[in-house]
Amino acid sequence: MHRTWAWARIGVLALLWGSTFLWIELSLDALAPVQVTLSRCVVGSTTLLVACLASGRRLPRDRVIWGRIVVAAFFCNALPFAMFSIGQQTVDSGIAGVLNATTPLWSLLIGVATGAERGLRPVRLGGLLLGFTGVVLIFAPWQTTGPIGWGALAIVAAAVSYAIGFTYMGRNLVGQGIPTISLSAAQLVAATGLTALTLPAGGLTPIEIGWKTLVAVVILGVLATGATFHLTYRTIAAEGATNTATVGYLLPVVSVALGVIFLDEGFSLRTAGGMAVVLVGVALTRLPAPRPRADVIRRRPRQEQDVRP
Repeated sequence: MHRTWAWARIGVLALLWGSTFLWIELSLDALAPVQVTLSRCVVGSTTLLVACLASGRRLPRDRVIWGRIVVAAFFCNALPFAMFSIGQQTVDSGIAGVLNATTPLWSLLIGVATGAERGLRPVRLGGLLLGFTGVVLIFAPWQTTGPIGWGALAIVAAAVSYAIGFTYMGRNLVGQGIPTISLSAAQLVAATGLTALTLPAGGLTPIEIGWKTLVAVVILGVLATGATFHLTYRTIAAEGATNTATVGYLLPVVSVALGVIFLDEGFSLRTAGGMAVVLVGVALTRLPAPRPRADVIRRRPRQEQDVRP
C-alpha cells in the first residue's frame, strides 16, 4: 500500500509540475518574467496558507527555522522560478526540457559531495543515467540549430538551484517536527517576499490581463506552484532529495503528452521510445534495496560461545 501511494504521489507531482511550462508560456504573453514569478508565488502562497489554516496548522515561529526557510525559498523557489521565466523567452521547449531534466543528476552530484547520498547502488545510478538518455531521445537536441545563448544558461541555473534547494530542505527542514503544509506555506511566503524585491527589474510596467492570461496565472499559482510544492515537500520527507529530483525525468514525458493531446503536436517513434526509456530509468531508481537473507545468522566465535560466567 505504501509503494502504491508513493507511485501515485510521484505521478500527480509529475503531472502538475510537467504542466508548469505551458502555463508560464501562456502567462508570458501579457506579463514580464518578474511579474510571472511574483504572481505564481503570491497565488501559490495564498493557496497553501488557506490550506494550512483549514487544517488547523500554524506557520513556524522559531527564528532559526525561518532563517533556513528563507535560504530554501531562494534556491527552490525565487531563483529557479525567475530563471525559467527568463529562459523560456528565448529557448525552445526541446532544449528547455533537456536542460531542466538534468536536475536529478545535479541532485545526485550534490548529494554525494555533501554526504547526503551514501552507498549509492549501481542500479539507481544506472536508472539516473538511463532516464537522462530517454530525455535526450525525446527532444533530440542535435536537431536544433542556432545558438542556445543566455536563456539556456538560465534554465541550467534553475536546474542546479532546484537540486541545491532539494538537498538543503532534506537536510535542514524535513524531520524537524514541523508539518510539511506549514513548511511549504512558509517557504512560498518567503519566496514571495524575495521576488517582490526584484520588481524594479522590469516588473513595474503597466499590464493588461485578458481572461486567458488570468486563467493561466491562477492555474500556475494554485496547481503548478502551491499544490506541486507541497507534494514536493511531502516526497522529500518520505523519500529523500535525490528520489524527489527524479521526477524531473518525467516532466518531458508529461509535456509531450499534453502537447499531443491539447496542442495537436507531432508524435514520433523516437519520442515514444524515449518516453519508454525514461519510465524504465525512473522505475530503476525507485527499486527498494534488497533485504538481508533471513537464513543468514551472525554467530559469535566458538571461543566466546564456550565462555561460562
